[in-house]
Amino acid sequence: MADTGSLRPQGGLDEETRQMVVDTVRQLSKKLLNQKTILKWDRDETFPEAAVWEMLGPEIGLQLLFIPEAYGGMGGGALDCCEVIREMSKICLGVGTAFFAIQLGSDPIIVGGTEAQKKKWLGAVAKGNSLVAYAVTEPEAGSNLASLKTKAEPIHDDSGNLTGYRINGSKQFISTGGYADFVTVLAHTPEGPTFFVVEKGTKGFEQHKGEAKHGIRASNTSPLTFSDVFVPLENMVGDTPGKGLKQANKVFGYTRLMVGAMALGAGEAALDIAVPYAKERVQFGGPLSEKKGYTNKLIVPNWVNLQAAAAYIDAIARKLDSESEELQVEGSIAKLFTTESANQAAEDAIQALGGYGYICEFGVEKIKRDVRITSIYEGTSEIQQNIISTFRWKKTRKTKGGFYETIAQGLDEIHGNCDQAGCRILAACARVLNQTINFAHTNRLTRHQQAMFVLADMITHVEVGESMARLAAKQGDDITLAAARVFANSCARKVAEKSRLIGLGTNAVDEDTSNQFIQSLKVSVLERSYRGLIDDMDRIADRIFERTS
Repeated sequence: MADTGSLRPQGGLDEETRQMVVDTVRQLSKKLLNQKTILKWDRDETFPEAAVWEMLGPEIGLQLLFIPEAYGGMGGGALDCCEVIREMSKICLGVGTAFFAIQLGSDPIIVGGTEAQKKKWLGAVAKGNSLVAYAVTEPEAGSNLASLKTKAEPIHDDSGNLTGYRINGSKQFISTGGYADFVTVLAHTPEGPTFFVVEKGTKGFEQHKGEAKHGIRASNTSPLTFSDVFVPLENMVGDTPGKGLKQANKVFGYTRLMVGAMALGAGEAALDIAVPYAKERVQFGGPLSEKKGYTNKLIVPNWVNLQAAAAYIDAIARKLDSESEELQVEGSIAKLFTTESANQAAEDAIQALGGYGYICEFGVEKIKRDVRITSIYEGTSEIQQNIISTFRWKKTRKTKGGFYETIAQGLDEIHGNCDQAGCRILAACARVLNQTINFAHTNRLTRHQQAMFVLADMITHVEVGESMARLAAKQGDDITLAAARVFANSCARKVAEKSRLIGLGTNAVDEDTSNQFIQSLKVSVLERSYRGLIDDMDRIADRIFERTS
């Protein structure tokens, strides 16, 4: 029977085994995925098929990480996969995308396949003899799965028995689509969207030439077409048609978290280039690393944001590994915050290197071109904003403000034990957010997409900030606490600015109502987050650049 009611398997590896896999990926950068080779693949727009097969081969077998043990894999969980894809993306996001495509293409089978399908298809992936692609995105629909146009027509034999389906349609932007041995394709049946496995070489199935791309050039991105492609009934994922959207939605929290981890690795790679450069580059009588304006503008804010992103990704991955929840909103928050932060980190890394940042040899311009895609694929930042604001607005109303008040109270409790992690500021941010959501609802501003985007930004910073504060309070070291305080200030500035925009941004709300709302916010509490901010940034820069007072 199909396992259509389950999420991805919970659990994961022990810390020692996970670290062993991460170390294996790090070793790849010394030979198979060395910098010279990576830059050549990027320059020549080459999909490194031989290297990918080697990573899947018996000596390395990285794909075993995400395959359940019952089908020949290691049974790695969300935390394990996040750590490994993060490390691989530090080396090259293009190669990371190629590896992630195999995992993504396998997901419909993992969450919805029958036992026989899992043994056959996941077993083939585990053995390292199959590349897989996830064929969902379409030329006109993009990430809107409800606008799916690819059709799967039921085919019956002379006795009226269902024997299979005939698929017609096209898919766009499919990672590894041109090289996949089989694809999991989403198509409309009379019962609704359904996943099917279509094998390479099937009559009518065409895998087209890869697209020329701005970045991630070491990955293949190809359109696919299906012209009267017959697939036997056993290739329909699961044993009941019409469950494709449910299966896709079950893994969005997981896959979007993975994209966040990929962006995190790329952003960290950019800073790993910028930091040593600043130590060596001498200008106006000293190294750039000693110039606080430079470090506190171009490096420290990005380092803090990536630390916060890492804290949030870690927290949500652990939840996925231990709780029976989809965490779709949390996956969207992780993706939105981390991908936007990583893009900014790469942008500032180019600026930090000056003219050298613009030269291919130094690598940061490639990272910037690569990381740009993370805020587009698996749902654009704007799609994530829609998801975050809509679901959290409804959650806030359903709980009568209890959802964010509970977060605020939890932060107050942490502050009672550790008053150096910015918890009081973040608790105030959560309460202002509560007020702002209620104001937007009462005044029907939730009908305005821009207002919803604004709420999403506030929500994202508050929830990421909570994870950062909890981590800092738990670890208790000076630099993590300083980073939490700096991020609390960032959150306070975001909440103060965006709440004012909600209150004053449209004349649909009368002036008296707007003014009463603004006065009720008590944003002066948030202004306390500025106390010692520059000192904290200096303290963080001292640690990053190993400066001595």
